[in-house]
Amino acid sequence: MKPDFLSLISQNQGVIYKICRIYRDSEEDREDLFQDVVYQLWRSYPAFKGDSKPSTWIYKVALSAAVLAFRSPKEQFRRRHLPWESIDRSAPSPASAANERAAWLYEVIATFDPVEKAIVTLYLEEYSYKEIAEIVGITDNHVGVKISRIKDKLKERAAQEGDNNG
Repeated sequence: MKPDFLSLISQNQGVIYKICRIYRDSEEDREDLFQDVVYQLWRSYPAFKGDSKPSTWIYKVALSAAVLAFRSPKEQFRRRHLPWESIDRSAPSPASAANERAAWLYEVIATFDPVEKAIVTLYLEEYSYKEIAEIVGITDNHVGVKISRIKDKLKERAAQEGDNNG
């Protein structure tokens, strides 16, 4: 039996917020993306048969909406005409080293291309390679290759920042 739409959104809003946080820099843009994702979920809800986990379906729709928004004329204009430095990407002041690492990770993930963002988000949510492949639309093996490359990028970035801070 398929869950009620509002219950489904309520139970999985954390998934949507994570995607919005990774794919958008400003709070206003995150709110816009959140609304767009919920709208896309509502539009595709009649076609959701419950064959996959609701969170898998939500990730698929949310990632699709996030990536498609990058292609919209409004987003393309903003990316061309707003210098990266003008965007306030500062995180709230962290209370612990773990929060600092998480804030750093989100900042680095924000620089990845849309597919890498999707893969690392799902990987951090402990989805299997098979589930990630299904959501993103690539093979299980390609997921493994991408995750390995993402890890290398993270290590390289951490090393660079270590050199800059030490």
